[in-house]
Amino acid sequence: MENTRKSTLDLDAIAWAAFLVMWGATAMFKSIPDGLGAVGIGLILVGLNLARSFSGRPTSAFTITIGLLALLLGVLEMMRPILNMSFELPIFAILLITLGLSTFIRVMKK
Repeated sequence: MENTRKSTLDLDAIAWAAFLVMWGATAMFKSIPDGLGAVGIGLILVGLNLARSFSGRPTSAFTITIGLLALLLGVLEMMRPILNMSFELPIFAILLITLGLSTFIRVMKK
């Protein structure tokens, strides 16, 4: 049982490390296209849950939701010039609101 717990922690640690590196890189290098950081973070979160699933560990609906939302918002942000969107998507604000609402709903269900 301890091996399963340690492996889960290792997957989480790897995902957190990748998340922080991705966030830091997008903040440091302004030449990275808008939305690419959100796509990367979404892939990291979805990938974490895929790794958990393939190794027989429980997945997290919360991180799957945030990951898919980050992917969607990142792709929309990258496609903004092509779609001629005249407004900016407040990606970080949308993610924070989603985080708060999903936490609230999860707590209310218990």
